Amino acid sequence: MVVQLKGQATLEDFEAFVDLPENSDKLFEYINGEIVAVPSNPYASEVANLLSFFIRLFLMQNNLKGHITGADGGFMVGGNRYAPDVAYISYERQPQLAEKGYNPNPPELAVEVISDPNNSQEQATLRQKIVSYLAVGTVVWVVDTVAQTIEVYDGVRTATVYGIADTVRSGDWLPGFELAVKDIFPKEQGDA
Repeated sequence: MVVQLKGQATLEDFEAFVDLPENSDKLFEYINGEIVAVPSNPYASEVANLLSFFIRLFLMQNNLKGHITGADGGFMVGGNRYAPDVAYISYERQPQLAEKGYNPNPPELAVEVISDPNNSQEQATLRQKIVSYLAVGTVVWVVDTVAQTIEVYDGVRTATVYGIADTVRSGDWLPGFELAVKDIFPKEQGDA
């Protein structure tokens, strides 16, 4: 949902808006001059948490250092403010994350889990975000929970799409990391 203010919102408008007491428990992004409420649902959140788990597990098993944030951890991406569902940034790139506001450096990986693939507004803002992420060198994974796919944008606007039977490899941002797509989609209760 786009929050309507008169005309385009400035970054100062955005920061004042998100600091209002009534917005303290909500997430918003600043996308090309618009304040946008961050959509979510419990299933999309679970998928994002599983993805975070597998990245963290890889870091631990390989004695690597990096930050992994969820949707509450926002990032400055160009002149925008984004809250990816999962983000990764290495200690090499930034040893300490910001403790207030949005992190000044964009992540190396941003994962956006689609909450509602039929929501045209969510799809439009997602495509704007992909362009901004790519402009600053961020790899983007777009997870579609309905189609059970991951679109990978690795420096180009054309995605490679991985299905439920595929394995995604990280590339340069975390060499050696692999993820079976099926592992991030929880089995239904009763499935063996």
